[in-house]
Amino acid sequence: MAPPARYCVPGERLCSTEEATAGSGTYTRHGFIFSSLAGCLERKKEDNEVEVYKSFRPSDIVLAKVISLGDAQSNYLLSTAENELGVVVARSEAGVQMVPISWCEMQCPRTHTKEFRKVARVQPQFLQT
Repeated sequence: MAPPARYCVPGERLCSTEEATAGSGTYTRHGFIFSSLAGCLERKKEDNEVEVYKSFRPSDIVLAKVISLGDAQSNYLLSTAENELGVVVARSEAGVQMVPISWCEMQCPRTHTKEFRKVARVQPQFLQT
């Protein structure tokens, strides 16, 4: 059984460079690996590499919960850790509204390309008819 997904945010310290090597969506600073993207953390066992898959992209409409009003450097701290939270509307590079195909992928109906997203499970009472 696969371990549960761990979500991380940009700037979050993931581990030391002695524990793993930096992969896609990460950067190193002062001997530690940090996330450069919001997404799902994955550790590859074969080479002990840490990667962060994109869960959100600029222009996505995201349903999130405010968990803190932040401090002097940031305005709000948001969470999408619940199933009902995440991307509600996304557009592909072709400019077409994407269709969710799973909890972590959306697909462009025109080009059929798939992109990683943390998809919100929108409850029926909140859908417009």
